[in-house]
Amino acid sequence: MVITDVTTIKLRFPMDVPMADAIHYMPERTTLLVRVHTDDGIIGLGEVAAYGGYLESVENLVTGELCSTILGEDPFRVERLWRMMATRAHQRGRRGMLMMAMSGVDIALWDIVGQATRTPLYRLLGGYRDRLSVYASAGFYARDKDVTALADEVGGYAERGFRCVKIKVGRQPDALLNPLADMPAAEYATVTYDEDVARVRAARAAIGPAVRLAIDANNAWTPSLALRFMRDVDDQDIYWLEEPVATEDLDGSAALAGQLDTPVAGYETETGLAGFRDLIARRAVDIVQPDVIWSGGITECRKIAALAQAYGLPVIPHVFSSALSLVANMHFIASIPNGSWLEWDQNPNPLRSELFLDMPAMDGDGDVRLRSDRAWV
Repeated sequence: MVITDVTTIKLRFPMDVPMADAIHYMPERTTLLVRVHTDDGIIGLGEVAAYGGYLESVENLVTGELCSTILGEDPFRVERLWRMMATRAHQRGRRGMLMMAMSGVDIALWDIVGQATRTPLYRLLGGYRDRLSVYASAGFYARDKDVTALADEVGGYAERGFRCVKIKVGRQPDALLNPLADMPAAEYATVTYDEDVARVRAARAAIGPAVRLAIDANNAWTPSLALRFMRDVDDQDIYWLEEPVATEDLDGSAALAGQLDTPVAGYETETGLAGFRDLIARRAVDIVQPDVIWSGGITECRKIAALAQAYGLPVIPHVFSSALSLVANMHFIASIPNGSWLEWDQNPNPLRSELFLDMPAMDGDGDVRLRSDRAWV
């Protein structure tokens, strides 16, 4: 079997009501799917993270440079092909858009292996577990969404059986050095510091003491502001604090992790093994959060997970895109011994909920089961 072509599919879903996190404005949900074709007729499917940019930019990398690199090669040699894609482009860096593009191709290659062997990927990679606990990822900022509306939203997740809920924090335009000022729609759905504290308290009251509550600042804060905020919500039993500071501020994140009882989680905005090595070795994170469509594919994320395991750290991947992203990360988490919660986006997105005919579903215990009779879903 050899690779004969690499093609893409661009998908967009305009949102009726835009949503926002601490610094990003999201009027639409998008995805770039990758198809790796073979002479045997098997077509592998992957996904490229396209956050913060044009789909066409990363698409050109996939269908141009990466396609030419792997044409005519054996798709089973996934590790070799990953190395070829990374090494031939090393003069342009090993992070950012290149790593995103490689992620989509890598996932598609693993899909080919799974289809050809008629084996679910998580079992091919070791099959540590076949059941994952899921958490509701939601609580975004939006137009006319006040504290009461937020409480009603997250309370509904607890009623549906979620045992953990994550909400957004940090969309505070008056915060020193907040990148929000330079982002699109910087005035959209902003809050004051005190209003943000109130949002956390309202969320906790709505879900009750038995459901875990995590918060995500999406790189908006300085270490001192993050520390102040966590002290002001210290009595709310926060399960983890996600991406509190800029990804490159390793010292700041490490200092914060050393001062807080709450685990610091991150950083989805880092890519590649070397980047996560620095986060882990510097003790800048307590929870490691790669994403297979963003951080280098399943091949690289397994190495990141192994390094995290060597340091005694859990892996809770970032998962926030289409159904393909959700399922690929499910198989990754299920294959590693230090895998933990599966992020389950609860915002409107048919690219996630309608892309596949048969989507995985949460059971009454707040878990999702992987199927052992098919390569993906």
